[in-house]
Amino acid sequence: RLAFEELLAHHLSLRRMRQRMQQLAAPAFSGNQILLERYTSSLPFTLTMAQQRVISEIQRDLSRQHPMARLVQGDVGSGKTVVAACAALVAVQAGYQVALMAPTELLAEQHYRSFSEWLSPLDIHVAWHTGKSKGKARTAALQAISDGAAAIAVGTHALFQDEVGFSRLGLVIIDEQHRF
Repeated sequence: RLAFEELLAHHLSLRRMRQRMQQLAAPAFSGNQILLERYTSSLPFTLTMAQQRVISEIQRDLSRQHPMARLVQGDVGSGKTVVAACAALVAVQAGYQVALMAPTELLAEQHYRSFSEWLSPLDIHVAWHTGKSKGKARTAALQAISDGAAAIAVGTHALFQDEVGFSRLGLVIIDEQHRF
């Protein structure tokens, strides 16, 4: 009985949160998908049907004028990062910046390397920022993020410190949120 009541309370609180989110306004990302198409066609593999389905669902959510809250789950190596890159491209194509936050510096660096490699042929600047960033590299990253030169900022929770100012943040992607 206690377990049922706990699950019911959790379900009802999530439902209430979703209803409140529908009251909030968010930018609707719509328009052409040139960047997304160029990216997916450059991949050395074909997206799975599940990846294509999730990307379509994300595109649909991002085209609405309400915040998206979505959890993408999958095994290691199932392509969640590719799906995240596709979501980021939808926001970038619409003229917004993306923040990709990872729980550890190592994982953030892996994402930074992947996104830089994948998106540099599309002329998309990816900035790197963590709490350990120092000197000229830190200053350059903060400047690129604040003036919008960096379409995508990858890092740790340091991305959401007071010193970091985004020009036009439209999408936040959090990897392994349960670790924060």
